[in-house]
Amino acid sequence: MHVLDWTVVCGYFLVMVAIGWWSHRRVRNVKDFYTADGKMPWWLAGISHHMSGYSAVMFVAFAGVAYTDGVTVYFWAFATIGIGVGIGSWVFAARWNRLRSRLGVASPLEYLAQRYNIPTQQALAWSGSLLKVFDVASKWFAVAVLLNSFAGVPLTLGILITGTVTLLHCTAGGLWADALTDFGQFLILIQGLAGIVMLTVVLGELGGISGLWTVWDRLPEGHLSPTTSEYTTVFLLVYILVKTLEYNGGMWNLAQRYMAAPDTHAAKRGAMLSSGLYLVWPLVLMFPMFAAPLIVPGLDDPTTSYAVMVTSLLPVGLVGLVLAGFFSHTMAMVASDANAISSVVTRDMLPVMWRRARAFTETESLRAARIATVSFILLSMFVATQAQNLGGVLSIVVSWVAALMGPISIPLLLGMLPWFRRSGSRAALVSWAGGLLTYALVYYVLDSSQTVIVVTPILVSLALYSALGWFLPETSARTDEIIETIGRADDDDTGGSGSPSEGSVVTV
Repeated sequence: MHVLDWTVVCGYFLVMVAIGWWSHRRVRNVKDFYTADGKMPWWLAGISHHMSGYSAVMFVAFAGVAYTDGVTVYFWAFATIGIGVGIGSWVFAARWNRLRSRLGVASPLEYLAQRYNIPTQQALAWSGSLLKVFDVASKWFAVAVLLNSFAGVPLTLGILITGTVTLLHCTAGGLWADALTDFGQFLILIQGLAGIVMLTVVLGELGGISGLWTVWDRLPEGHLSPTTSEYTTVFLLVYILVKTLEYNGGMWNLAQRYMAAPDTHAAKRGAMLSSGLYLVWPLVLMFPMFAAPLIVPGLDDPTTSYAVMVTSLLPVGLVGLVLAGFFSHTMAMVASDANAISSVVTRDMLPVMWRRARAFTETESLRAARIATVSFILLSMFVATQAQNLGGVLSIVVSWVAALMGPISIPLLLGMLPWFRRSGSRAALVSWAGGLLTYALVYYVLDSSQTVIVVTPILVSLALYSALGWFLPETSARTDEIIETIGRADDDDTGGSGSPSEGSVVTV
């Protein structure tokens, strides 16, 4: 790393902190902090939704898979998201938006207390929050690996640097800061200049623009197959279900993007924009990763392939720009996650644990939101220092998050739909517990394949949730009313206020 590269990286950090403090002036209450009070334009919500799905994991763990297995990583890691978000634009986006505009919900889990009951809400809140600690820890560790590869910075120090800057940024500005950071990096950094520069340099190494179509015949055998022995067709198909749930609210921060849009039409348009970007743009970003075996062959550690290409091919200054892009991706995702977890802690968990929290003023609620954000980031940074002892980045992201996201998100997402109105708290808790126990069995006891680890828990949870709703139904007027309220499209479907619609009789 040249001094010019460090100048670019430090300049980026200063811009992120400045965005946080600028956004701070727009945050007056918890609705601003968590959902932008329903005032975020559809295009910003869509871009933010898209950018919040990236992190440095793409340039470490996924780059390693691309190096060893080829294009399969695009199909299961990104095409599945594009398909899932496209489905969600019609099924879930409007319902999330109506939760905010009609029921005054500010946390993705807030409605569960009425849809099921408080114990169900708390089970999902605690398990989901714990899972996100490890998920975010993997992001810190991934960007620290890149910083170590680029400049020899010790892993712990890399985690401390990126975590501290993110903490200052997102604690001050809330969801507005997250979204504006997403837009900035989409326009300027990885999605713009840095990504195009890297693609151009790699094409130069391959002989010019013709490399776009000539590289594929030169890659190792099997690198053009969408599936492999480890990432099978079944894995790919079930991953579509996983990502449909995960990226339409299972990852709570992405539900916030739907909630922050002014109305349901804007929420749908934002989701469709994000879906299209997920299907197209990863191909641009990942082309250098696919070509890496030809440019830097024989690497002992495939996860360093992208970093090796950057440091060996790019001129001084541009290395820092690409590294800043890695930071940007990770910080955007982590800030987004921290905001969502904070909303769940302060809106759903704290009032149950502490009676005093139920009577917080707006000022006290906002202070609690910021304290929860700081606490979550600090805890995830500590766990990141132990990532190597937890199986590494890919193990956390694929085996843990993908496998456990389904049992947590099935009661949350499917509980909105009229087809599952007969599935009550019993179905929710049994499906959640059954999925988690199944994961423990296939991962820790049976030593199963990657496909079985990801597929089995979510299918067990889905089967239990559906079957119990069918054979042991739990129905109530309250459940029917909530489902009807968030599912009904009518003339008042375009309100931007964060408060419940006038005349609403449902309280959450």
